[in-house]
Amino acid sequence: MAVAIRVRGQVQGVGFRPFVWQVAQQLDLAGEVLNDAEGVLITLAPESALEAFLQQFWQQLPPLARVDELETQSLAADELPHPFVIAASRGGDSNTRIAPDTATCRACRSELLDPRDRRFHYPFTNCTHCGPRFSIIESVPYDRPATSMKAFPLCPQCQQEYDHPADRRFHAQPNACAVCGPRLALLESDGSPTQGDPLAQAVRRLQQGEILAIKGLGGYHLAVDAGNEAAVARLRQRKRRPRKPFALLMRDSESARHHVLIDPLEQEQLESAAAPIVLLTRQASGDSLAPSVAPAQHCLGVMLPSNPLQILLMEAFERPLVMTSGNASGRPPCIDDGEALTELGPIADALLIHDRAIVNRVDDSIVRVVSGRAQLLRRARGFVPAPLPLPPGFEQADGLLAYGADLKNTFAYVKRGQLLLSQHLGDLDDPLLFATYQRNLTWFAELFDVMPSARVCDAHPGYHSHRLAMARGARPVAHHHAHLASGLVDNHWPRQQGPVLAWVLDGTGFGDGSTSHDIWGGELLLGDYHGCQRLTGLPAVALPGGERAAKEPWRNLLAQLECYAPDWETHSAETLQRLARQPLAPLRMAMAQGLNAPLASSTGRLFDAAAALLDCRFDAISFEGEAAMALESLAWQAPQRHLPSWQPHPEVALAPIWRGLLDGLAQGRSRADLAFQFHVLLANELAAVAVYHARAHGIEHLLFSGGVMQNALLQTLLEDQLRGSGLTLLWHRQVPANDGGLAVGQAAIEAASQKS
Repeated sequence: MAVAIRVRGQVQGVGFRPFVWQVAQQLDLAGEVLNDAEGVLITLAPESALEAFLQQFWQQLPPLARVDELETQSLAADELPHPFVIAASRGGDSNTRIAPDTATCRACRSELLDPRDRRFHYPFTNCTHCGPRFSIIESVPYDRPATSMKAFPLCPQCQQEYDHPADRRFHAQPNACAVCGPRLALLESDGSPTQGDPLAQAVRRLQQGEILAIKGLGGYHLAVDAGNEAAVARLRQRKRRPRKPFALLMRDSESARHHVLIDPLEQEQLESAAAPIVLLTRQASGDSLAPSVAPAQHCLGVMLPSNPLQILLMEAFERPLVMTSGNASGRPPCIDDGEALTELGPIADALLIHDRAIVNRVDDSIVRVVSGRAQLLRRARGFVPAPLPLPPGFEQADGLLAYGADLKNTFAYVKRGQLLLSQHLGDLDDPLLFATYQRNLTWFAELFDVMPSARVCDAHPGYHSHRLAMARGARPVAHHHAHLASGLVDNHWPRQQGPVLAWVLDGTGFGDGSTSHDIWGGELLLGDYHGCQRLTGLPAVALPGGERAAKEPWRNLLAQLECYAPDWETHSAETLQRLARQPLAPLRMAMAQGLNAPLASSTGRLFDAAAALLDCRFDAISFEGEAAMALESLAWQAPQRHLPSWQPHPEVALAPIWRGLLDGLAQGRSRADLAFQFHVLLANELAAVAVYHARAHGIEHLLFSGGVMQNALLQTLLEDQLRGSGLTLLWHRQVPANDGGLAVGQAAIEAASQKS
């Protein structure tokens, strides 16, 4: 008798078949292993060897392999190949998993830097344990002809590696060397070629303070010497990005410690196979970075080299580099060489390109560690397209498409109990990005062979994603219910477990019609996947000027003070004097009459107002969340002190917060101290109201979701304030708390509405 073993999961392009071959060879088994659209199929004989095979199988799994399911079935004893062989791939209904792009492994890095190795300084080296995957794939099964590497026929030496099951590069689809693989070129900004070694010339020009556009795995970056203030300022001016922090590429963790504090979990994230950007606290002194790298920020976004080209750059350059997304302001990052010349030519002095096509744009992922929790703020390179398992009770969920929202857009398909969340795409207001979004919706469905029978989207009627989805028969769901559900999925909350309490805090989202104000952003919800109700929330305050209030913090300051400190004009603080010089009369009339001044319970706008008062950002912001980030950074500068006590109560009170800030300014207290006080008093209110309603409804779990919950200080204070409350706190980890996780919640809500 023989046995068939079906393996599903992340088992293609990760060295899985040669691993199986080696185990079978060691046990002298007959049979074969092959890739197909389901994953991997193993047939072996004799069946009596199955137990020994599986024991070694589980002990020796390749580092990038992830097994979701393993099924065995006895077979009649047909003639099977002996010795065991690796058979050709087959097509069919796709239920396989495609590996994310993965940072260069130690073995490849060692070869890259070894002058005796034939891949010495070859910037595209990889093996089955590392390198590009998702960024180069066109279709499944994952074989070289289905990737952008099909343009590079293997040389005899690479072919021998590719064909030999015992080799680390056996069926490594991007396998290549300097003889047969992709090559670098350095172009002037007008597209004309340069002379000499492209990499050496690129390093020299970076050392001279020039700006380079660099083609990576999933898109272009813009790079410049992070210690050269004039160069960084020039990049800001050309990119029209006045204050948003730049990400930094550093050589290794040890060199990064000259600039940032790194704890063990943060180091683990930096050095992981995903190699994300990690937000790290700046060193208090001795920082040699240009001031305009991350103005008014107490954190720096740091990543380590994730591919051979970046390793070689940092080995030669040695100092930190700004490594920011390769796009013009408000545009999606470039992946096409012609597009890069058009869009990045006016920004960069030169372009370091290569001739391997990028099939799928994949931005850098972003991680932050808070209280020992690694939290994804942006899920992209290194994580996508690895699926997220839905919680217990959703095993039969299938054929769903969730469109996400318009900001920080991601979308998600559900197939056979697995959630396929797209990479971070961005703001769908950009026509080019909206077109990319629509293409990706179709391409994901083809790649993973899923045909949606149900569709779901955000309820906001003005969203591009909403209009597209509704035209295709989608069901709208409430924005904040989707935030709640995404947090439940992230905490693997079972489908029938019952409700939790949830603070969902963000900028603005369309309400569910249960309140007198349509715009929500600070809601205490009681709910689960099946539904939710709003128990209370932040008081609704006008947004004078409508959408302009999201871009001009002083407008929110006016609205808050008019509600909670109407005598504010009697105070002498400098920011209040600036506020008094604004055109207040028409805005007061508009708020009184409800003209272009909608009411909103927005936590984001509350933060904007406090930031305006404390002069973090008063007139205008240049990117979403800027004022709140500046306020948090200012608060971290204050000395930590004993937190005041509180008693549970049913409603959020904002008047004491504003009175406290105005009194503090009158007393001459520091801006940092008052920024910290704002966070403390808000955390007190959120904790007190949550505990009151948890006791009233007999709830033991409290979830935090929404974009405001990316604020590490607020998280830390809430955790401190709720210690001993009897509540179990649920936080986001693998699913972004911001709108990048909404598609996850939408999909779970739709799946829960269907029969098991």
